Amino acid sequence: MEIIIIGSGTGVPSRRRGAPAVALQAAGRVILLDLGAGTLRALLTVDLDFTRLDIIGLSHFHIDHVGDLAPFLFATHYSLGYTRQTPFYLLAAQGFKDFLRGLQGAFGDWIEPPPGLMIVQELSTAGPDQVGWDDLLIKTAPVNHIASSIAFRVEAEGQAVVYSGDTDWSESLIKLATGADLLILEAANPTKIPGHLTPAEAGRLAARTGVPRLVLTHFYPPCDQMDVMAACAQEYPGEIIRAEDGLRLKV
Repeated sequence: MEIIIIGSGTGVPSRRRGAPAVALQAAGRVILLDLGAGTLRALLTVDLDFTRLDIIGLSHFHIDHVGDLAPFLFATHYSLGYTRQTPFYLLAAQGFKDFLRGLQGAFGDWIEPPPGLMIVQELSTAGPDQVGWDDLLIKTAPVNHIASSIAFRVEAEGQAVVYSGDTDWSESLIKLATGADLLILEAANPTKIPGHLTPAEAGRLAARTGVPRLVLTHFYPPCDQMDVMAACAQEYPGEIIRAEDGLRLKV
């Protein structure tokens, strides 16, 4: 399984970091977790094309995580760029269909993919949920951020990777990530922001899961002025990786 950090930042414009998005290549599929503004173009810089996206998972509906959703759906209308013939899956929390109808109220049929091309599946915000294919399983759990927030666990090829999305301390995330090979965890700011983790809190949460490797991501600018890995390492004994746009990892 390969992981590519597409965007390691937030909604704050940054030369260094794009809005949140992580791509996984597993079981012959391309999975994109979150779709922040600028993701479609950023995919091209890592040799991924938006027509190759088999599964899109949205961690929640904040604009920095879904900013390129409407542009993506709009782009599916144009055969000059979008030649996909098989359906893609869009996974998101309960309430997504209402959210999508709101977008369509603003943009109309221009953001409705051709018939049969998109399969939407809403996942529970009340507890664990999952969706599976023959050789791929995606599990989810609600996390402590906003009502639509869910974390994802991708299991394929005997490996498991967990992506937190935005979260504060969440026992449900600890349970979801336990036994995984890699945890991609937000560490938004060195100063506590409700609904987010500090680098030290991220380390403490990761230590509870027992994962051997931790990727810190979703950095507000103050995180680039400090050693987030050192702060995290005070609480977490495993390997710590600081996310950067374009970073590639294998598990």
